[in-house]
Amino acid sequence: MRGPDFTSYQLHIAVREPLRLAVGRLGNFEFPAGRYVYTGSARRNFRARVQRHLRQVKTLRWHIDYLLAAPGVEVVAVMPSNAPECELNQVTGGRIAAVGFGASDCRRGCVSHLKYLGW
Repeated sequence: MRGPDFTSYQLHIAVREPLRLAVGRLGNFEFPAGRYVYTGSARRNFRARVQRHLRQVKTLRWHIDYLLAAPGVEVVAVMPSNAPECELNQVTGGRIAAVGFGASDCRRGCVSHLKYLGW
């Protein structure tokens, strides 16, 4: 994975048990057990951004940090992409997991950048 070539990524996430989670100022959400995909971007320092997501200990800054810090939650794959973040998110299947999640600065009409894929 060469950082400078990629501008967006998808984290494939396993949530082992159902969660009720406070996600910063966004509020409380129920996350059923199953598979999720989170679409994000890193215009600079791509590799550092992805490595940060994979660390267990970190300051909770972004919505995804709250989910990844929860017990029983694991990133199972990282898929880098050259596609723009919102375009990649909009062609990804699944259902909205949490309205506004990862999309607070979205200008393309994404309701959420986290999708629930089921099992």
